[in-house]
Amino acid sequence: MLSETLNPDKNAAPFGRADDQTPEWIVAPSPVPYPEALSFMEARVAAIAAGEAREMVWLVEHPPLYTAGVSAKKEDLIAPDRFEVFDAGRGGQYTYHGPGQRVVYVMLDLNQRRKDVRAFVEALERWLIDTLWRFNVEGHIRDGRVGVWVERRDKGYEPLTEDMIAAIGIKLRRWVSFHGISLNVEPDLTHFDGIVPCGITEHGVTSLLDLGLPVTMDEVDYALKSSFEAIFGPVEAK
Repeated sequence: MLSETLNPDKNAAPFGRADDQTPEWIVAPSPVPYPEALSFMEARVAAIAAGEAREMVWLVEHPPLYTAGVSAKKEDLIAPDRFEVFDAGRGGQYTYHGPGQRVVYVMLDLNQRRKDVRAFVEALERWLIDTLWRFNVEGHIRDGRVGVWVERRDKGYEPLTEDMIAAIGIKLRRWVSFHGISLNVEPDLTHFDGIVPCGITEHGVTSLLDLGLPVTMDEVDYALKSSFEAIFGPVEAK
C-alpha cells in the first residue's frame, strides 16, 4: 500500500543535525495520559537543552481529550463536559486527541539544526505531506489555515471540499522543540464535534480510514519514520 516518497533523495536531510548524533525514536506501547506526556516533555526538553539527553521523537496515543493552545477561544469549546480539557501551552487553538490518532512529540535541538522557526514548521509540514503521499494521499498547506488538508469530491459532481487530516502545534524553549504533530489514522471523527478544531469553522476533519484507507498504526509509523529520516536525518529506534 505504501508508495515512494515525493522526494527520492532520502539522504538530503535538509533539516539534519550539524553532528552525527541521532534522536531516539520511541513508540509508546499503550495510551499515555496527557498530564504524564506534558510532564515527560518538560523534563526531557530541559535535559536536551542542558546537553544531558539526546533528542527524541515520541509516538503516542492518548485517551479522548481536548487540548487548548495559547490562542484558544472560550467559545470554540462547544462541549466542555464531553472530555477532559487541558491547557497545552503550545501554539494554536483547540484540538482533539484520542485513540486512532497518531500524536508525535518532536523534541529536537534547533541549536544543532537550524535556528529558524518558519523553516522548522515548513519541515514539519513537509514531513506530514510526504508521509501521506506514501499512502497515495495528496496533502496541502493553505494560507491562513494551520495543519495539512486534503481535497475531496466524494459524491461525483458536488463542489470540491477540503478537510483537515493532520495538525501541527509546537513550542520552543532555548531552541529545543516540543509538542509536535497529530495525524488522523482512524479516530472517532464525531469526537471533534465538541470543539471548533484549530478555530476553523468552514471546513471539516477527515482521517485515512475516512478516505477509504484502513491502514494500521504500524504502517503509519513506518511511513512517518521513513519520511522523518529524509528530512531530519537518521533516528535510533528503541
